[in-house]
Amino acid sequence: MTGLAWTSPSPDEVPFHCRVCRRALHRSQTSNGVVTFLHPAEVRGGTVEHTAQPAPVTEVESPIIECDFCSRPDADWIYVCADQESEMRIVTARTIGAGDYQRRHHAARTRSVETTSGPVHIWGERWSACDGCATLIENRDLYALISRVTDALPSKYTRGKRLAAVRGRLHGNYGTVLATLRPGRGRITPQHPLGLWTPHDSTSSATGEALPFES
Repeated sequence: MTGLAWTSPSPDEVPFHCRVCRRALHRSQTSNGVVTFLHPAEVRGGTVEHTAQPAPVTEVESPIIECDFCSRPDADWIYVCADQESEMRIVTARTIGAGDYQRRHHAARTRSVETTSGPVHIWGERWSACDGCATLIENRDLYALISRVTDALPSKYTRGKRLAAVRGRLHGNYGTVLATLRPGRGRITPQHPLGLWTPHDSTSSATGEALPFES
């Protein structure tokens, strides 16, 4: 396809998908270097009927590429930015009041929570986006992007005080994405899940060199 180029990411930059459900997986690493892969639902505390079977997206037949921002299906674009990591916390103990526990029929409110350091979540450098989120990214409209994403989340994640906490986390992650975007963006196609990049948008890569053109 003359006139188009595609990125040549290092192995660490290639996203992983599950061979079973064909959806993207989140990658995390423990303090002793053990890497694990989880489905997005598992990261949010939910369950999946099968164990993740990770493989590079280029090795998965017809991968399902959702928007990494609002989770809409059939993402259209790939953006590349600085890698990010965030520490996951594991709950080790919850404290409740005994009287409260009895009055509320075993549904007591949590008084305090103790946590310990967990695996480090590795976000990666490549973010997929639907057309709607891509428009906000192109305009560098951080707050509109956060609002679009929180509006798409289930209410259990944004109810009450949770909304402020979620918006705060998104502000940190998405702020870094917008601040470190590399030039251009790649168009996702069935044949090129890593994105096809137009010449005028792909003048540099992670190493600062011109990207190769396909013949």
